[in-house]
Amino acid sequence: MALKLLRRCVSCQCIASRDTFWRVVRVPIASTDENLIEAKSKHDQNQIQLDHGMGRSAYLCKKLECLQLAQKKNRLGRSLRTQIPPEIFDILKSRL
Repeated sequence: MALKLLRRCVSCQCIASRDTFWRVVRVPIASTDENLIEAKSKHDQNQIQLDHGMGRSAYLCKKLECLQLAQKKNRLGRSLRTQIPPEIFDILKSRL
C-alpha cells in the first residue's frame, strides 16, 4: 500500500491529503518567477509563492472560512515566519 501524504490546515487544523489544500511557500528572494510576490518587510528577504517551490510551506483548506481566519489571525504569516502580502489572499479568494 502506498504512503499517503497527509498535511494539516493552518486555520482549522484538519488533516487531509496534500491534494485537498492550497500550498503557500516562502522562498528565497534570489529566484525570479512570474508567480512570486515580494514580501514588503525590509528585514524579510523572502518571497511568497503559491502551489510549488522549495522552501518553508504551509497548507490551507480550500474553504472561505479557513481563508478568512488565516488572514484575520495571521496564521499563514506565523507559520511561514514572514509577512503575507494581501495580494496572496486576493489570489486565493479568486480561486474559490
